[in-house]
Amino acid sequence: MKKIIAAALLLIVSVTVIPAVPVCISGKHGVSAGETVQLKEFRFDDDTDSKKTAFSSEPYKVLDVESGEVMEVPVRDYVIGAVCAEMPADFGEEALKAQAVAAHTYAERRRISERSSPTAELRGADFSNDTAKYQGFFTKEKAKECFGEKFSENYAKIAAAADEVLPYIITYENAPIIAAFHSMSPGFTESAENVWGASVDYLVEVDSRSDLTAPHFREKKEYTREELKTALEAAFPGIVLGDDIKKWIEVLTTSDPGTVLTASVGNMTVTGGELRDALGLRSASFEYAADSSGAVITTKGFGHGVGMSQYGANAMAAAGKSWREILEHYYPGCTVTES
Repeated sequence: MKKIIAAALLLIVSVTVIPAVPVCISGKHGVSAGETVQLKEFRFDDDTDSKKTAFSSEPYKVLDVESGEVMEVPVRDYVIGAVCAEMPADFGEEALKAQAVAAHTYAERRRISERSSPTAELRGADFSNDTAKYQGFFTKEKAKECFGEKFSENYAKIAAAADEVLPYIITYENAPIIAAFHSMSPGFTESAENVWGASVDYLVEVDSRSDLTAPHFREKKEYTREELKTALEAAFPGIVLGDDIKKWIEVLTTSDPGTVLTASVGNMTVTGGELRDALGLRSASFEYAADSSGAVITTKGFGHGVGMSQYGANAMAAAGKSWREILEHYYPGCTVTES
């Protein structure tokens, strides 16, 4: 199997990059599927030693980055907490189940990786609760804080979904897969090769056109001339933009789903992902327009676009598809395996 070659390539983190997640924002408790939320996509590490290793039912070890304590979290509690942190509770039950299996798969892959090649900063843990680096995870107390009055209802729904699929993970060649996911695609998911520069057999383009009707699918971000100039010069030292703002950004190549692969920015050529980072865009599928007063960048979708689309999964669930069918669609060629 072809693997991702560098962890730094695997997930790009920025303050406007999201899976669709019910996080605590501005004192609000709970987030509906139609609301825009902000958090960071988690990273997937390149763990090439995680082959044909027995899957464990032992508790996960999670480093609390605030206290420095390494918590032992039972598998069930971890999977429930990950779904609480990574998908709105008002999504369909089959979508929640698919997310639970993806979350469990991620945790197993990380645990196997840490056993073969420990990360010093984790202090013996499998991963931490730092969402800038790892999958989101809520303790029950954090879920109570975020769900507020709907805690009992939401937690029970997510727990029921997780319980039904708890024995299962997604595998490819007998190893847990890189269970990448994102909020919504630009209509088709992206290949890992286009986004991260290295191919993964099962992270390939698939149809997700139901995302086109997802809330906030197309969004505009406006910049004054000075705002755009400042952001670009900060991100790309030594750049020369010139006088014509219309030529500051020009798309050069795009993938079939519409992700910008390369763009000229002033006198430089950069990737769409680098430009997404520099400007805090919702996705690297975008169009640029400008006049003398400023610029507008219109994005499609939300997130890196690789793997399972959460809104696509929810649409499939609403259409009567099962969690297995959802996973088979977004991770083609993979197997649902009993752990």
